[in-house]
Amino acid sequence: MAVKTVGTGLEERWRDILSVHARTMCEIDRVLHPHGLGASDFEVLDILATESPREGDQCRVQNLAGRVHLSQSALSRLIGRLEKDGLVERSMCLEDRRGVYVSLTRKGRDLHTAVLPLQREVLARMLDDA
Repeated sequence: MAVKTVGTGLEERWRDILSVHARTMCEIDRVLHPHGLGASDFEVLDILATESPREGDQCRVQNLAGRVHLSQSALSRLIGRLEKDGLVERSMCLEDRRGVYVSLTRKGRDLHTAVLPLQREVLARMLDDA
């Protein structure tokens, strides 16, 4: 019989958190797939919509990297896909040539507005029981 320790309880809680996260991300992927988005795509659009609420507002990619749970290279590829789909635009920072800005296009804002209720419904359904 395994001995329960404080560490064991923490491990179980951690695994429960990971399980809820994985199930929630999969469900978000499922409901957003018909709209051409995945959970990480939506997360970037949602942060941009929140951080840059007016059309034309920009956000530094570096600031996104601190909020999205992706590596810098994965985030860069994701932004590239969103840009290819016409949902975001990238531009260089004039003050710091290494910096890159990203902003939502009108198409990106419209898509975010359309799918926001779907993502929020999944969060409510999946996390109310968590």
